Amino acid sequence: MTSAVVRAFRERVPPLTAIPLPRAVDRRLLDQRWPVRELATPPAGSGLEPIIGDAGAPIVGHAIESMRFGLDFALHRFDKYGPVSWMGAFGQRIVVLAGPDATQAALVNKDKAFSQEGWQFFIERFFHRGLMLLDFEEHHLHRRIMQEAFTRDKLAGYMRQAAPVLREGVAAWAGAERPRLYWLLKRLTLDVASRVFMDMPPGADADAINRAFVGTVRAATALVRVPVPGGRWAAGLHGRRVLERYFAEKLPSKRRSEGAGLFSALCHARGDDGAEFTDDDVVNHMIFLMMAAHDTATITSSAVAYHLAKHPSWQERAREESLALGDELPDLEALESLKTLDLVIKEALRLTAPVPSLPRKTVKDTSVLGHYIPAGTMCSVSPNTNHYSPEHWTNPRAFDPERFAEGRREDKSHRFAWMPFGGGAHKCIGMHFGNNEVKLLMHEMLRTYRWSVPEDYRIKWDYVSLPVPVDGLTVRLRRLR
Repeated sequence: MTSAVVRAFRERVPPLTAIPLPRAVDRRLLDQRWPVRELATPPAGSGLEPIIGDAGAPIVGHAIESMRFGLDFALHRFDKYGPVSWMGAFGQRIVVLAGPDATQAALVNKDKAFSQEGWQFFIERFFHRGLMLLDFEEHHLHRRIMQEAFTRDKLAGYMRQAAPVLREGVAAWAGAERPRLYWLLKRLTLDVASRVFMDMPPGADADAINRAFVGTVRAATALVRVPVPGGRWAAGLHGRRVLERYFAEKLPSKRRSEGAGLFSALCHARGDDGAEFTDDDVVNHMIFLMMAAHDTATITSSAVAYHLAKHPSWQERAREESLALGDELPDLEALESLKTLDLVIKEALRLTAPVPSLPRKTVKDTSVLGHYIPAGTMCSVSPNTNHYSPEHWTNPRAFDPERFAEGRREDKSHRFAWMPFGGGAHKCIGMHFGNNEVKLLMHEMLRTYRWSVPEDYRIKWDYVSLPVPVDGLTVRLRRLR
């Protein structure tokens, strides 16, 4: 099939895990019972409790349910087993750490028992030595150097580069009355990443790069983890090769001169002690950062757009603030004045965490909330569960941006009640860039269009890898003027 046909198929046909089934069948899948067992016997005299859970179906474990039901699966497991449990998935026994207290133990990681090797199992072949995969002192060194590319001055420059790309890209949607908004947003955030990260305009390479990123991201949760032709694992490996060649070819010119993009910034970044990245470091970090930036921005902007479509009073309130800025392209200070969008974006991030699972692996015996976890155990922190905790959020399934307003600040109920950017030493280094990119994109949409969805429409997310709207988020789009 041609790339255009493949793309059209991908945009219109949901994966097998998202195909609609009768509600009774879904309920039965979610409620299916499996033998409950202990993960491991705690050491004698330790006073620790064993972790209880179940393996699920042979080989695949609970992988299918977790991809099909996403949030509902996570909450179902929490209700059944509590904040520390285990399950089978992808041929592994995985300890699930859910709720703010269990999350804090893993991400603060006082005894350095939790390593990033959990990520390596899923994405090492595709995002080799990206910042998120590095551990302890090596991670600290690379993060310290990379921080030079994310200072406030650099961020302001990135927004100046992104603004015209977003204004032109959003304006180009004018002829689409009922678009699948997710796919428009995905192409646009890739255009922004191309411009800001590589200091180059969108071009003929964009589609090939986008396909490569899609392949690498979706490969992480492949059930068949060998390069079978036509399979997701093979597509991921091919995507990685495409991205390596692309960035390696561009790297020498970025080394020779200092440009305005992130690619150039990484080439010239220096730590306090003069340390710098090797060529391989730059390529590895660029592949990871490009994926992290444009995928998470697409998910977040899709979630924000959906909630603004469902809640037109919030859309009008946000639009009023955007129109008050006038027709000039907004700078960083202007973006920071858009307080309504701040509230809506935070609530959208709570309701749909862009990265719904944070894998870790224990490098030594440890415990969480009094439960014994042996060395070499795969673990998964679950932000979604924290974001829907009734102990920390009022009516957690409701869309209520005011919960983040001064005077309420429900996100302050616990250090890890709200954690869309992770936490601890590995908290997302690009969170301010991502937040402002989404705000800038929404600003351009608000000043150009009104959009809506049918009153009875409810978005359904596909959790095969990162959350994607199953139907692409079809909206009615009307130009303001």
